Amino acid sequence: MTDIAKPRLGTDRIREGTVDRFLRGKLVEAMQGLRDGSLVLHDGLGRVELGNVTGAAARAHVLLRINDMRFYRAVALNGSVGAGAAYADGWWHCDDLVDLMRLLVRNRALLDRMEGGLARIGGAAMRAWHALRENTRVGSRRNIAAHYDLGNDFFALFLSPDLMYSSALWTHPDDTLEVASTRKLDAICRKLALTPGDRVVEIGTGWGGFALHAARHYGCHVTTTTISREQHALASRRIAEAGLDGQVTLLLEDYRDLDGQYDKLVSIEMVEAIGARYLPAYFAKLGALLKPDGVGLVQAITIEDHRYAQALASVDFIKRHIFPGSFIPSLNAMLAAKTQASDLALVHQEDFGLSYALTLRAWRERFLARWSDARAQGYDERFLRMWEFYLAYCEGGFLERSIGVSHLLLAKPDARPGPAGWAMPAGSPRS
Repeated sequence: MTDIAKPRLGTDRIREGTVDRFLRGKLVEAMQGLRDGSLVLHDGLGRVELGNVTGAAARAHVLLRINDMRFYRAVALNGSVGAGAAYADGWWHCDDLVDLMRLLVRNRALLDRMEGGLARIGGAAMRAWHALRENTRVGSRRNIAAHYDLGNDFFALFLSPDLMYSSALWTHPDDTLEVASTRKLDAICRKLALTPGDRVVEIGTGWGGFALHAARHYGCHVTTTTISREQHALASRRIAEAGLDGQVTLLLEDYRDLDGQYDKLVSIEMVEAIGARYLPAYFAKLGALLKPDGVGLVQAITIEDHRYAQALASVDFIKRHIFPGSFIPSLNAMLAAKTQASDLALVHQEDFGLSYALTLRAWRERFLARWSDARAQGYDERFLRMWEFYLAYCEGGFLERSIGVSHLLLAKPDARPGPAGWAMPAGSPRS
């Protein structure tokens, strides 16, 4: 049997090599017409230069070094999702991942071409898998656990000390992550005009960063809920250590099971986890939790309105490998759901997508600097490369404005603005 297997293995290798060469040619063909930069592919077969190699049009020069020819099969079968997985496997590396992401976003038509052909087969399989990650009460707990229960110590490696896993608010590129994160928390509190004695409900505790800040600096009472057991455990400990047990009530409940009415409401980058079909239920619950004169603020990652339907029908790298069950809403989709399901009015909206790019850059720099510490925690190279790709993938998207992040200030019918209007300027100092 050994003698028979040897020539068969050799034949398989020849066949695989032929297939890889063919798929390499198809990828190069698909990338013809690359603009606004250049991409150099370097592999065992040589070097291919694509796009504007020189001149003013070359906004980015990216070198892609292919370490394993199976990269071409991964892209052919699963498009950009396959490329991300191949990066995690070490089959290719790049001199600047963020520049690569930006270049691909600028050439979206070519990127869409990559998702065609055989990749449609992989795409159909991924859509079927994603459909099984429905955000029912049970499904939501499973999906949240897959991301947020990776380990509190892991997230602490790259987040700021307040453990806010959401966009900070930068007013100057030289801001530190800590300063920008605190500025974001203050911006939310000021937009809500929080005052001592306010009863606030928060949907999506995270690790307690907002609840602690609002209770400590604004004197309000915060009821906050999460369905992540890891987050609940650490948030509970942080609240106790801060001596704020009397001002913060921490729940381990699905937001759909909350009751009561509150003066103010906050939900920071939680809407992305609910699933598109539950948008009306989400906004209905927001409206029900607020008093007739209540005000709420939603911080949400957003996608361009004209791309929402396409994105909803597809499974990208994040849905498949990072955050199962997630989606990115568009502003129009959220406003339509809000109008359908509640009496809330949008009274203020602010986009600060560039701040998210800077936040992600800070996270990625810290993440790379703590790589050995993450390995010591038990995470393998493939997992860490997957996260490196994820952070760069998102940073490039925000820099190119294919995704954004917004504050939506929502008011009940009896709510009225203060003398300064509905929202204090985002950079206003805390009193």
